[in-house]
Amino acid sequence: MELVERLIAGDERALARAISTAENDGSGAAEVLRRIFPKTGRATVVGITGPPGAGKSSLVDRLITRYRSAGNKVAVVAVDPSSAFSGGAFLGDRIRMQQHATDRGVFIRSMATRGQLGGLSRASGDAVDLFDAAGYDPVILETVGVGQDEIDVARSADVVAVVLVPGMGDDIQAIKAGILEIANLFVVNKADRPGADRVVADLESMLSLAPPGDGPRPEILCTVAPRDEGIDEVVAGIARYLESAGTARRERLRRERSETRFLALLRERLTGRVLELALAGDRFDATVRAIAERRIDPYSAVDDLVRRVEVR
Repeated sequence: MELVERLIAGDERALARAISTAENDGSGAAEVLRRIFPKTGRATVVGITGPPGAGKSSLVDRLITRYRSAGNKVAVVAVDPSSAFSGGAFLGDRIRMQQHATDRGVFIRSMATRGQLGGLSRASGDAVDLFDAAGYDPVILETVGVGQDEIDVARSADVVAVVLVPGMGDDIQAIKAGILEIANLFVVNKADRPGADRVVADLESMLSLAPPGDGPRPEILCTVAPRDEGIDEVVAGIARYLESAGTARRERLRRERSETRFLALLRERLTGRVLELALAGDRFDATVRAIAERRIDPYSAVDDLVRRVEVR
């Protein structure tokens, strides 16, 4: 398949086309992903997440510079909110990373959430695989601004840095629950602002109360990304985590990631097949209308649908 051969050889046009096909679930997407899959599993996936306004894109911009200076080809999957009108990404991340636009060793792809919860796009995993097969390492996965439980990045990255900033209101509220649990590294960005010391102290307090995990305790690092301060420490912190986590833990996380991705794809394909077989034409609308009018409950409707599919 010519597209796959060109992609693996590093052809940027072929890579862009393959990502677009995967994102739009176009014809041939599955075949491309099948063919490149044996070439994947080599790149380190670095997840960058945190609340809106934390400066994730500015931090990623600086990380790109550091990895490029070390000779790495760097890919970025930047997940933006969807436009309510076109369904596309707002591309805000590209504005902050435009200094890398002419660098052939950097590939930045913005992807729309398109209603997907969890902070990532449905096709972000496919994009990571395509970048991996094309020889990019690391692949930086930047989520849309997330809350407390939108933590899909933990199932998609080898290391996750949670970016926080002072002055976001209730600091304890911002860092509790899911966000606290997924972090392998905390980055307190905009650390020149008042209140940065309090955010660090709150994190230290919460980590001291957390039960011991099977990996190293997350480091807390401070940065001022626009002034390029603290970025070297973040790069070193990522490297330290990957080294201390060990091969066995990374392999376990990759198995869990494979399971999550397999089940998500299975649900998507099965749902599509059921809709095609048993709810074609106006049957879907009729079923939804019956539920809305309380003529049937949703559980009975689903059970009836499953029985009809089983008979087929």
